[in-house]
Amino acid sequence: MSFHYIIVGAGSAGCVLANRLSTDPAIRVCLIEAGPPDRNPMIHMPFGLAALAHMRWLNWGFQTAPEPQLMNRRLFWPRGRVLGGSSSINAMIYMRGHPEDYRAWARAAGPDWDWPQVSRVFREMEDNDTFHDSHHGQGGPLSVSTLRQPNALSRAFVQSGVDCQIPENADFNGDRQDGVGLYQVTQRHGRRWNAARAFLDPVRHRPNLSILTRAQVHRVLFDGRRATGVQLSTRTLRLLPGGEVILSGGAVNSPQLLMLSGIGPAAQIGALGLPVLHDAPEVGGNLADHLDVSVQCALSDRSGIGIAPSFLPRALRAGWAFARGRK
Repeated sequence: MSFHYIIVGAGSAGCVLANRLSTDPAIRVCLIEAGPPDRNPMIHMPFGLAALAHMRWLNWGFQTAPEPQLMNRRLFWPRGRVLGGSSSINAMIYMRGHPEDYRAWARAAGPDWDWPQVSRVFREMEDNDTFHDSHHGQGGPLSVSTLRQPNALSRAFVQSGVDCQIPENADFNGDRQDGVGLYQVTQRHGRRWNAARAFLDPVRHRPNLSILTRAQVHRVLFDGRRATGVQLSTRTLRLLPGGEVILSGGAVNSPQLLMLSGIGPAAQIGALGLPVLHDAPEVGGNLADHLDVSVQCALSDRSGIGIAPSFLPRALRAGWAFARGRK
């Protein structure tokens, strides 16, 4: 089969691209995802978050290289391997970058990436159920909610910060991003609202959009220096004249696929016995990410979340509330 656009990776970016590029019925679009459809109930139930980190059929389950500053430990690094990508397994926190981040983008890539432009896009795609002001949008495809029933420990944490003279912040996507408070989440009526639900579900019926799951791309095919298609495990997909291959596999898989296709640091590619198409030393480097630190402690009451038998009644009540669609 041949397409105008082949999108590799159906995560947060790939789902949006498939939605927008297939708007024109004359344009044939193929969206490819290595993992399965996002049908597992744990994906849509926020309480299933902890389980998703260890479901290797939904998660690439990467390990970092040994970290010298962390006693050479290798850290677990979950990344989504399912329709919706990491938006299907993450903590659903909705928090935009700092405006200065996008000003740096504009200095590197042009004014279209400056804060006024990207903030407009954020507002257009948002459907916020709480904040109705100049910082937020309503009616967009991405549902953003405020937690209706935060855990008592979360409230105590916020109050402790306020008691320490840290300003309380009710909206980290508003005027400022400092302070202590509860995050907004990508949920609707207590259910995860991932990129697949927000951007793919409304357009699955389009006859010019093909969505392939459980289909891993092994390399991009080239004719000279022009991409012509992609090689999957069982078949080859080709581009129509003037078409494009778009890599949206995330911070790990996109550079990996580039290198497997011969684009990247020539020495590393050559050491693997692969032909070098283009020496690009920046591919596969300069990665930055944040650490996630879990703090566990014993409580004098049963207000926390844990695995003790005493927590079972609360877990059952939470599951029943979810099944009934409560917020």
